Amino acid sequence: MAPLRNQSSTSPTFFLVGIRGLEATSPWISLPFCFLYTIAILGNSAVLLAIVKNHNLHKPMYLFLSMLAVSELGVSLSTLPTVLGVFLFGVREIGLDACLSQMFFIHCFSIMDSGVLWAMALDRFIAIYNPLQYATLLTADRIARIGSGITLRSAILMIPLVFLLRRLPFCKSKSHLLAHPYCLHPNLIRIPCADTTLNNRAGLFVVVITFGIDSLCIVLSYVLIFRTVLSISSRDGRLKALNTCVSHICAVVVYYTPMIGLSMVHRFSKHASPLVHSLLAHIYLLVPPALNPIIYSIKTKEIRKTLSKFLTCKKP
Repeated sequence: MAPLRNQSSTSPTFFLVGIRGLEATSPWISLPFCFLYTIAILGNSAVLLAIVKNHNLHKPMYLFLSMLAVSELGVSLSTLPTVLGVFLFGVREIGLDACLSQMFFIHCFSIMDSGVLWAMALDRFIAIYNPLQYATLLTADRIARIGSGITLRSAILMIPLVFLLRRLPFCKSKSHLLAHPYCLHPNLIRIPCADTTLNNRAGLFVVVITFGIDSLCIVLSYVLIFRTVLSISSRDGRLKALNTCVSHICAVVVYYTPMIGLSMVHRFSKHASPLVHSLLAHIYLLVPPALNPIIYSIKTKEIRKTLSKFLTCKKP
């Protein structure tokens, strides 16, 4: 059967699924998803608003936190339409262009997340290693450049993946069923009826150059941080220095643990239930944006105080 090419008048349609094996319970499953989205969107919006409105929070640490809130809002809003469409309204079809657009934004904001977490690790290292020059080294202009670099890196790396997929033919004889209620690159490259070696290599390159290097830089930053902390003579000083890193360490753990788990299942547990793959993918994309605002609100007194003043209608 002749392949159905992207350039043809009939654009391929993809079919999204919810959680494999639990399709019959979709209305009930939608409840925790709605809860996570509500927490993620309201929580990150509140943190972002607090930082924007309170000029006392216009410091490097909080500016990086505002970048994290923006990227996590992006991840949540990118997946929201199709996830709620599948679970609440049973809308499972999505066109090629819409699917590729969603894939671009999901991965782009995820890569931004990773880059911001690395930038925050660098921020903590400079604050502990060289506190006297902290404000001099991390100026507003330099932070803006770092943020712009993180954003550009994400877009530049993702654009070729979109075009590499766009050029491939999709056969009518092959299933267009995706494994999640949203479009991800690893799922999409399994569908074309053509050689996808270049797509696989490009995807692996993006993963290594972003998540791989970012995670190594974060680990290196904390090796240097712990080395610096151990050189502090005062016990109270050591605890105070480490306490400034707790929120960021929690955010890194929340972000990378599901990703590592998902990678391990894909590589070493090929016979694992599809339910395990689905749950890990949902945890990776939905849980960090919901948990991080809570983590930073609980652990960061300035954020907590500002949000409390907003809620009680007092001027920060």
